[in-house]
Amino acid sequence: MPNSELMAIGAFAQRSGLTSSALRFYADSGLLPPADVDPATGYRSYGVHQLERAVTLRRLREIAMPLAGVAAVLGAGAEEAARLLDEHVARIEGDAAVARQRAAAIKSALGGDAPGSLIAVLKGPVLAEAVEQVLTATATPTPTATATATATGPTHDPASAVLAGLHIEASEEAVALTATDRYRLSTRTLVPVRTGERTWAGTVDGADLRNAVADVRRSALVRVEAVPHGIWLRMSGREDRHCRVLPEEYPDHRSLLASLGEATTRATVAKGALLRALEEHPGDRPVLRLTDRGVRVQAPDDELSGIRLPAAMTGEDLRIRFEMTTLYAAVSTAIGPDVMLDLRGPLQPVTIRSADRGDLTTLTMPVTFDH
Repeated sequence: MPNSELMAIGAFAQRSGLTSSALRFYADSGLLPPADVDPATGYRSYGVHQLERAVTLRRLREIAMPLAGVAAVLGAGAEEAARLLDEHVARIEGDAAVARQRAAAIKSALGGDAPGSLIAVLKGPVLAEAVEQVLTATATPTPTATATATATGPTHDPASAVLAGLHIEASEEAVALTATDRYRLSTRTLVPVRTGERTWAGTVDGADLRNAVADVRRSALVRVEAVPHGIWLRMSGREDRHCRVLPEEYPDHRSLLASLGEATTRATVAKGALLRALEEHPGDRPVLRLTDRGVRVQAPDDELSGIRLPAAMTGEDLRIRFEMTTLYAAVSTAIGPDVMLDLRGPLQPVTIRSADRGDLTTLTMPVTFDH
């Protein structure tokens, strides 16, 4: 290789973002050998063509990929490299989830060895089903638009964090689970096998609950206990699971529920047929047209065509528009073959629940026609 195409190790380090000592380490490990080594002085030089490999190597190490994984990615084609990267990220996320779980358990134990206060004893399969249904209405926490990198990482919007949680309210009669992303709200009430020692309310981390669902489903009974900073899910024959309680205040969903007016239109329609109509709808904001002839799923600018569904109708005719993502999710989590829609006008929250089992209720916000 002509000398004009070679760079001294210092210049190559500056352009690649790797330190000279790191370059020596990667040379010795065989990941990035120099293009030329002076036999008299041992001085190493690198070629311009090696920059791309060096930068990729640096980026892989920045995401904590081990040397064997780096070598595999660098030697693979694009498709195989993408698969290896996905596997690595999945391992990191799994390790982080385990670390969070163990850290939360340690933090709870630091509060003392006294057993937790009983919230309720619930049937495991019922609790698991309810958690999965209600958690579909949670939001994904994201860094704020003004987040900055600090020694402790990016700052997060507290409101976004609490919307990723499941709000639990336990009384002497029931346990209510609620989740919302401010566009949709789902709530389900469970009758416990045994009630708690006192009323309790808190917002439990959604990710922790999702990670515990498989064990909860396989447990006949789950004892839910409140401890400082979290709750314990205690299961016979399985490892107890600790879930963090989020410190932020939960939105006042009870005021929203209490302020809902009477339904002016009610429609009962087959859940499967409504979901299929939404799946076949070509746009992302379908319109429901409700008349005494049934429910028609239409495009916003087409009032004549669309997919007509048989429905039991009472009340006023109505034309209402939704985001596909909110309406489809609300209908799909309903229990039973039929869903009941209670509507209060084109701009008011719509209540969606099972026609024969009302313990899971979802509120969905419509959008305006000029949205």
